[in-house]
Amino acid sequence: MLGWFRKLLPREDRFFDLFERHSRTVVGGAEALEQLLSGKDIDRWCQKIVDLENEADGITAEVLLAVRRSFITPFDRGDIKDLIQSMDDAIDMMHKTVKTVKLFEVREFDPLMREMGGVIVQAARLVAEAIPLLGKVGANAARLNAIAEEVMRVEGRADDLHEQGLKDLFRRHGRGDAMAYLIGSEIYGQLEKVVDRFEDVANEISGIVIENV
Repeated sequence: MLGWFRKLLPREDRFFDLFERHSRTVVGGAEALEQLLSGKDIDRWCQKIVDLENEADGITAEVLLAVRRSFITPFDRGDIKDLIQSMDDAIDMMHKTVKTVKLFEVREFDPLMREMGGVIVQAARLVAEAIPLLGKVGANAARLNAIAEEVMRVEGRADDLHEQGLKDLFRRHGRGDAMAYLIGSEIYGQLEKVVDRFEDVANEISGIVIENV
């Protein structure tokens, strides 16, 4: 009877498996977003992001269910919940960008938008590197902290690109094409928010390190 009961309980490493699966969907979403911003096969890459966002939502639900059902978790339940939800927020924001692109039938993207796409991929890959290291927080604390700091630097770069992009939009469209300016500024804002969500993930990781080392 006890053996049967234990089989119903998620193992600790189940959480890390789920985190890693989710991080792969986030990286895939970031790479698809970068391709979308190239202006080629836009519909294909939009659908790819939608599919990955749906997959990520399913993984998030699995994590939250596992938290409720587990007697023992690898670290604080609140930290687990906050980490997976911050990761999910990143791909959710990518999906919001897709909705804007589809709503306004955007087919061309500014060079600075494409550059922000590369920054988003960089942030996603840093998070994906960090996630497996959480399995041994103490041994990997230095690297985890370094990754978190690097994500912060990447976020700063995204802020700079966002500001430059808005200035360029205003220079080109601010006085003559208000709709183009509004659509462009909306996309820039959403791209910047994607990186902000990765900064949130980095902050969650830093908090886990502090609490567990």
